Amino acid sequence: MQRREFLQASGGAIAGALAATSVGAAAEEASMKRTFKLKYAPHFGMFRTSAGDDPVEQLRFAADQGFTAWEDNGMKGRSVEEQERIARAMDELGMTMGVFVANADFGKVTFASRDQAVRDAVFADIRASVDVAQRVNAKWMTVVPGRYDQGLEWDYQTANCIELLKRCSAILEPHGLVMVLEPLNWFTNHPGVFLHKIPQAFQICRAVGSPSCKVLFDIYHQQISEGNLIPNFDLAWDEVAYVQTGDNPGRNEPGTGEINYRNVFKHLHAKGYQGVVGLEHGNSRPGREGEQAVIDAYVAADDF
Repeated sequence: MQRREFLQASGGAIAGALAATSVGAAAEEASMKRTFKLKYAPHFGMFRTSAGDDPVEQLRFAADQGFTAWEDNGMKGRSVEEQERIARAMDELGMTMGVFVANADFGKVTFASRDQAVRDAVFADIRASVDVAQRVNAKWMTVVPGRYDQGLEWDYQTANCIELLKRCSAILEPHGLVMVLEPLNWFTNHPGVFLHKIPQAFQICRAVGSPSCKVLFDIYHQQISEGNLIPNFDLAWDEVAYVQTGDNPGRNEPGTGEINYRNVFKHLHAKGYQGVVGLEHGNSRPGREGEQAVIDAYVAADDF
């Protein structure tokens, strides 16, 4: 063999070996799935540009990024066939189903009222939510207890709310399901809602006294309403069953606002929180770049 031919052959072999090594390393890296310390739950639409419009493909994309949970406020509005399809995909992917909305009315007095027609509508919503929860393997469902009544003393409204929640709990308890009450901020998003602070939700859940009635601690809302996030987690801990996120201002991914999410997540993890952390926020930037920014934000905030 001529020297030139030998060198060409040797170069080709080395190049081939390097290519094979590179491909092998990439495959190995792809097979090493990211593991988050907490069960962060994106929602449909958050990764639409990267994954497409199909809900199952969005679930698969999220699972490939290391997410092990999902939530869908609008699950009750989906067809039975779509609910079952989503549930099958989540089961195959080993993902935990987070909350869907069971009852939320931002325009009417509901839980603070004693109107029987209003109460009957709430009961119907809760019963229908049992069917949905069983279909999609969900444990938690969101309840927003409506507006406050400007013509009734606050304590009477609280008593009305507690009474109605006790009756809703009686529907859920036999199925092992949990409604999580979500306090919403008055100042930016939901002026006039009855439930707006964590201590208030804690007091109500303590009075209801049911494993089926707990608190949804939405960090975004509570940063606006009262702040003091870590102490409030500690004080309300026994009644907190679900957590949601969103930075403030803007209600986008961690790192875009004022909340030190790394410290908050570190605290939740140290306390042994095993529940879902729902990503109930938008993306600060559009397209694939914005979707990657969301993923990167949770990687960074989970690095503790």
